[in-house]
Amino acid sequence: MERKKTAVALGLFDGVHLGHRAVLRAACEQRKNGLVPSAFTFEPGSVLRKAGGASGYIYGQRAKIRLLNECGVVRTDFPPFDTVCGLSGEEFASRILHERMNAAYVCCGNDFRFGRDASCGAQELIGFGKRYGFEVEVVDSVKLDGETVSSSRIRELLLSGDITAANELLGSAYFINATVTDGNHIGRTLGFPTINQHFAEGQLVPRYGVYSTEVTVNGRTCAAVTDIGVKPTVGAEKPLAETHIIGYSGDLYGKSVDVRFRGFIRPEMKFGSLDELKAQIAADIMRAREQRTT
Repeated sequence: MERKKTAVALGLFDGVHLGHRAVLRAACEQRKNGLVPSAFTFEPGSVLRKAGGASGYIYGQRAKIRLLNECGVVRTDFPPFDTVCGLSGEEFASRILHERMNAAYVCCGNDFRFGRDASCGAQELIGFGKRYGFEVEVVDSVKLDGETVSSSRIRELLLSGDITAANELLGSAYFINATVTDGNHIGRTLGFPTINQHFAEGQLVPRYGVYSTEVTVNGRTCAAVTDIGVKPTVGAEKPLAETHIIGYSGDLYGKSVDVRFRGFIRPEMKFGSLDELKAQIAADIMRAREQRTT
């Protein structure tokens, strides 16, 4: 049986932001020509090897694949970075794009680099395409308010707590997707039960503080408040996301939950007593409700 030809979008796609979506859209448009929309990328941890990636990757592999699929990608290839980084530009074109991906069309951003030591760019890719039988399209960078949309910029915004600006560049709400783990139940004793989610090794942790968020449970979207940090009043070993879902009292332990971020409320604070913490949580919930209606 003959293998189907593919349209391959190239990139790390950390965040799957507006610029990435333009590249992915170009590949997906080739479906009309009978090509399978595909993406060639790497596992999220490879971001740590890149300049500007030291703060961590935005989304884990499960979330990234889901976002790519939502953009219309049918096939995603995630080889280990070490198996590809040593290839020359021509070896990448011949072994990966021609042989492995069976590409008839390849697209990338104008800043895409490949080959050993990132020695090749878009122009070299065009030349290899002529040699190995695939068309190449170079997609222009996307600009918003005169500034190029980039994963590095989004990481900076998340680290500063500017969720509104980050969401604009992402093209959708930044979210945390992780399994709910058991906590110390302090929130429940205060009358504000929470779900706890840990960040993966190498994942970016946004600015410590309290955020207005939302969570969809059983088809119902609820306003929520999420604290990111080390809970200085009661203590935590590692930074985590602790979310109170307003008006929800069910059990979500062991389930994978999306927490979508809408805005920053305040920095993380240490309180003198649990009563002070309880009063502040009530104020945070009121602020979250206000942000959700604006």
